Amino acid sequence: MPTDKPVTLAVVIGAHGVTGEVRLKIFAEDLDAYKAFNSGRLTLKSLREGPNGAIARFAEVKDRNAAEAMRGTELTVPRTALPPLGEGEYYHVDLLDLAAVSENGETLGRVIAVDNYGAGDVLEVERPDGKRFMVPMQPDAVPEFDDNRIIIAQAFAQG
Repeated sequence: MPTDKPVTLAVVIGAHGVTGEVRLKIFAEDLDAYKAFNSGRLTLKSLREGPNGAIARFAEVKDRNAAEAMRGTELTVPRTALPPLGEGEYYHVDLLDLAAVSENGETLGRVIAVDNYGAGDVLEVERPDGKRFMVPMQPDAVPEFDDNRIIIAQAFAQG
């Protein structure tokens, strides 16, 4: 069952023009589907493609100074606002902090990051001793996962 922790969908990377528009780096497929961010503190009025990312206008940002002050602001929505997933799909936020165990039940650690270097998602697992290892999020390496844990295949559990 997903929690309602905030999920970052974009980040403000700078101001655009003098009327309060901001440039965004977007992490979501359809940011325009959301109108309110950061617990309702920001209301999206418009979104369009820009030269270096997307250009957005928020009702609460009236001028360039306000837009510049937003640099680095993450745009978040509650996890429950995200669309439902299909079989075998997951959101990165749902994998973070899950217990990682081997196929024989040995505790391996916790998932601390989910990265993608172009060939698919990679889980970073931190062992109880602080050492870390990485596992590709593919069925041969992670044969099973649910809301409570990720099972890592023996061949990958040695990390």
